[in-house]
Amino acid sequence: MITASVPDTEGKTIGVLVLGLGNVLLGDDGLGAAAVTRLEREYRVAPRVHLEDGGTLGLSLLGLLTESEHVILVDAIQTDSPPGTLVRLDGSDVSDAVRDRLSPHQVGVTDLLDAARLIDSYPATVTLLGLVPDRIDLAVARSSIVDDRLDELVAAVVREVQRLGYRMVRDPKSADRHRPIHNLTRHFGM
Repeated sequence: MITASVPDTEGKTIGVLVLGLGNVLLGDDGLGAAAVTRLEREYRVAPRVHLEDGGTLGLSLLGLLTESEHVILVDAIQTDSPPGTLVRLDGSDVSDAVRDRLSPHQVGVTDLLDAARLIDSYPATVTLLGLVPDRIDLAVARSSIVDDRLDELVAAVVREVQRLGYRMVRDPKSADRHRPIHNLTRHFGM
């Protein structure tokens, strides 16, 4: 008999990991990084909520994933819906989506989730939130349809974090706080 392993959430140091994925040099593919950067700038988060621009780092994010009770992946998601459509997937739909519908870095995300499962450190929940891209090509700027919907994506992430029992409070003054420049997205004004 095959049984599904129950995620071990005891001892996890991160309650919710919000992981922005994508390549900021490929137009709409950079929307995950842009959403996380906006969350960092405009919201106060609970101590056990961790915001991370994961870019296209793939397996190097395994340590963060294994320390997280809940994970929210934020990325461009290819579907048949019109560009800019908000997409939310969870459970087994996430694994299927990262194999079939994410952008060019999808292999890294698939490997990341499979590795966490293999070492019995898969989070209790994994949710994928994103927008359908208009274009994924060599470009620093996102398409206007995706850029116009970025606020909706950020609001969806906030609702998801709050649904998991953690506070995120909008704080417009947070844009003035000093944040170290530790990734490429800040250079592009995201």
